[in-house]
Amino acid sequence: MTGLELKNHQVWRDLTEILESLDANILVLEHLEQCDYKVCGYWDEQDEYYETITLPRDLDTELVSSYIGVTHKERFLQLKFLLMADTGNSKFSFDAIQAPNNNTQKIGELVLIYNENLEFVDENWLLDIDSSMLEIS
Repeated sequence: MTGLELKNHQVWRDLTEILESLDANILVLEHLEQCDYKVCGYWDEQDEYYETITLPRDLDTELVSSYIGVTHKERFLQLKFLLMADTGNSKFSFDAIQAPNNNTQKIGELVLIYNENLEFVDENWLLDIDSSMLEIS
């Protein structure tokens, strides 16, 4: 058996360098602006359909994971973001405790997928539809 260890392989150093040099915040903000901070045709976990969900414009985003996938035919980059809204002076809620500070509330997650040319391929939303920060229609 070959004594190759991936942890010491150049590919990991290359991937780490790519992910460190990538400004993921620009990618997510660009995506939010392109969709005008709206999610159209959203199905929640209980299979309820929502025509349009409008996100607050002053969203904070945080990259929580990055993943590089390789199949026989393609390679892709997957970025997962937390979406947090500033609650300002709104009343204290349990949800606010789960966010980084008491003025923000986690309202969902967004996964963006790009091909090897860094062209947008797909998105996946997981939203807290009970959040008062979302405008649902």
